[in-house]
Amino acid sequence: MIADKDLLSIQQARILLENAKIAQKKLAEFSQEKLDVIFEGVLIEVSKHVQSLAIMSHEETGYGRWQDKLVKNRFVCEQVATALREMRLVGILSKDKQTKVMEVGVPLGVVVSLVSAMSPISTTIYNVLLAIKSGNALVFSLHPRAAKSMQYVLDIMITAAHAHGLPKGCLSYLETITQGGTETLFKHPATSLIMISSVFGMLQTAIASGKPFIFGGTGNGPVFIERTANIEKAVQDIITSKTFDNGIAPSAEQSLVLDAKIAQQARDLLVAKGAYFMSDAEADKLATILFSCDRKRNKETVGMSVNDLAKKAQFTIPAQTTLLIVDRKYVRDIDPYSKELLAPVLTCYTEDDWQNACEKCIELLIVEGNSHTLTIHSNDENVIEQFALKKPVARLLVNTPAAFGGMGFSTNLFPALTLGSGTSGYGITSDNVTPMHLTYIRKVAYGVRNITHENDHHTSNQIENDESDRMQILRKVLHKAITALDTSRMN
Repeated sequence: MIADKDLLSIQQARILLENAKIAQKKLAEFSQEKLDVIFEGVLIEVSKHVQSLAIMSHEETGYGRWQDKLVKNRFVCEQVATALREMRLVGILSKDKQTKVMEVGVPLGVVVSLVSAMSPISTTIYNVLLAIKSGNALVFSLHPRAAKSMQYVLDIMITAAHAHGLPKGCLSYLETITQGGTETLFKHPATSLIMISSVFGMLQTAIASGKPFIFGGTGNGPVFIERTANIEKAVQDIITSKTFDNGIAPSAEQSLVLDAKIAQQARDLLVAKGAYFMSDAEADKLATILFSCDRKRNKETVGMSVNDLAKKAQFTIPAQTTLLIVDRKYVRDIDPYSKELLAPVLTCYTEDDWQNACEKCIELLIVEGNSHTLTIHSNDENVIEQFALKKPVARLLVNTPAAFGGMGFSTNLFPALTLGSGTSGYGITSDNVTPMHLTYIRKVAYGVRNITHENDHHTSNQIENDESDRMQILRKVLHKAITALDTSRMN
């Protein structure tokens, strides 16, 4: 029975991709204006359901808070949509009369998408809007933990898209979900690009497929509070960010590094705002439910509230607790608190100065190899620049809540739900993913210099010069021969 399901999934994957390839050829003929009509139609329809979809996805996955998922859904349908609305992706994009170079936007073709169960609705909406705006076909492999809610939102968007002119087959999803079916989506000749949003289990499969892919992940992102920062604002930003959706936002802070000069002030403010510093015994108990004996993450505790975490770990916390914190001195591979913590939990380190904090942040960034996001709270531009120059990271955020800064909510980064990783081999970009990553830019360049004439003139001069050199050599040789002959006769 398992084999039959896998074969069915593989067959469905092939059919979906073959249909998508045919449909995308029709879509490739659409003007930007025609694509925008479909874009707006889908956006209007899906915007009606953002709250019910947030509740549905939370109930299905058990991750995070539905109220925060609603914030992300609205963010996509409002702020992201506004940014996308102004973009031109297909057809003639620019003409430079001075350089006589023109740019033409061409869709990549068929994109395969995998979306994490941590943000299944907002990221699915986002990827669909990107694909429609840029004229690409899009095929989803649904996440097993969020399959019902993803199918529901996709059905809404597919119906709306078809009603506004999207060719059938351009937007679809794999109904029978198996590893074999997903691998077929990756490797099929019709697939032009793979987009993976925080589905780490499929990363090696994507690499092995040989196809270009975008990997939007999360990461063990540290945050450093430096002595010149606005300490109270920094603490509030960190709590706001790390408690958002119970700590599972892609760019959210995972570890806190404090400048020793302001460490006690920061700790007092954290406690005043609801943070609870765990004892070593409590931290050990929590670690056993966050990770298994083989140090693999326990998926059931991802995005769990502080109260549920403490209850499950069997220790008591104050009633108004918002965040759990554990103190550590060193970063160790074997320490679960050196890892990414997809929950309202932070690991806290204290360093004497920014130079030592800089090294600590590098250790945290490379311990799991994600190099996703780093945040610094500081008013010293020199320190900020040194962090920017030295950190192996995709994005450095300054004086902002990381969860919101990373996705462009509180910064001027492009508003996005798929945030590229900074690690080499983790996809083709470390940027916030935009429709431009789904667009091939064709350059059209007009001739501006008569190279042939100049080459002929150069060649002619070269021949004349070469001939002159040969005549001079011949004259010298003849002169020596005549001189030698005359000398011989005289003797």
